[in-house]
Amino acid sequence: MWVKSVYKSFTGSVSPRGRFRKGTSMKRTYILIVAMFLGAAAVSAQPRPVDVSSKATAARSNSAPASFEAKYEGGMFGYNEKEVGTLKFDDENQRLVFFGKDQKEKFQIPYKSVLLIYPQSKSVTSTTGQVVQNIPLPGAMLGGLIKEKRRYLVLHFNDPDVEAARGLVNFKLDNKALLDSVIQSLAGKANLTQRGDAYYRPRKSKNEI
Repeated sequence: MWVKSVYKSFTGSVSPRGRFRKGTSMKRTYILIVAMFLGAAAVSAQPRPVDVSSKATAARSNSAPASFEAKYEGGMFGYNEKEVGTLKFDDENQRLVFFGKDQKEKFQIPYKSVLLIYPQSKSVTSTTGQVVQNIPLPGAMLGGLIKEKRRYLVLHFNDPDVEAARGLVNFKLDNKALLDSVIQSLAGKANLTQRGDAYYRPRKSKNEI
């Protein structure tokens, strides 16, 4: 608004034919032009409000989806077979649930039973590399150099169904971004403490009941 008023003062000092009115010196015109530039600079230099919505969006992007595909790699008492299924955060009942490929619940781990979670990765020969290795041609063994990273969620917990037993399960996830978000979300839901890439439940002191 201030710049606009200065602009009006400047245009008011000029006749419709582009000539200056009587009594208006060139010096005054230069002063008005400089004032306009200074005003524009002052407006642009003002601090802009923080975009809270963008920060909130970024925070939400780091949270894991409510359910996602995962491959159970073993560890749960009574479930020896590896199986591709779905892991789901059941916040209403405060638990992590694994559903098999038939979409039926296989087992669950209460958030309060989680003791330790951390990511793990393995570099293995990819499917393409295995195919190349089996081709009966010179240099086929180089297929073993074609690697891929497999990423796992490792979870230690107190088995709620077996007295004095601790379980350790592994789930293979699709990518690092999903794995990181799942670990962060589960750690928050289970109230775990961070140590590097891992999250753990601190040991209770003797004074705690």
